[in-house]
Amino acid sequence: MATYSSSPMTEAPTTERDGFVLARLDEVVQAARTDSLWFMTFGLACCAVEMMHAAMARYDLDRFGIIPRSSPRHSDLMIVAGTLTNKMAPAIRKVYDQMPEPRYVISMGSCANGGGYYHYSYSVVRGCDRIVPVDVYVPGCPPTAEALLYGILQLQAKIKRPRVIQR
Repeated sequence: MATYSSSPMTEAPTTERDGFVLARLDEVVQAARTDSLWFMTFGLACCAVEMMHAAMARYDLDRFGIIPRSSPRHSDLMIVAGTLTNKMAPAIRKVYDQMPEPRYVISMGSCANGGGYYHYSYSVVRGCDRIVPVDVYVPGCPPTAEALLYGILQLQAKIKRPRVIQR
C-alpha cells in the first residue's frame, strides 16, 4: 500500500516550498478595495471634528489603509458628516458624481442620517440618502471616533462579501 503524503505531487502548494500562492482574482481585487479606501472628507458640522479625531494618532485610520484625500477623483469613499442643507445638496451630488466607480458613502451623525434636531427646518435635507446612495449609517450626535471606525469596518465587511448577480 502506497502512502501519498510524502509525494510532492499530491500536496498543496506552499509559499516556502514552491514560491507561489494560488488565489482567485475576485478575492484579490476585493482585498485591494477593502484595504485601500481613500475617503473624501465632506465635513458639514460638528461631526467633522469626530471624523478628524478618527484620523489622528489615537485611532489612526491609516493602519487600516484608509487615507483622507481632498480630491473626489482620487477617492472611493465619501463620509458625509453633519447637517446637509438644501443649499449644499447640489454640491454633494456633484462631488459624488466625480468619484470613480466603485464608490461608497458613509452617513455619519443623526443630522446626516435623518435631519437630526433640525428635521423640521425648511432648509435641512432629511437624510443625505435622498441625495446620494448610502452604504453605512453611523448613528449618534455626534458619533464618537470609535463609532466611525466601527462603521468603516462594517463597510469593509460589506465590500468583502461576494456579489451574486441574479437574472
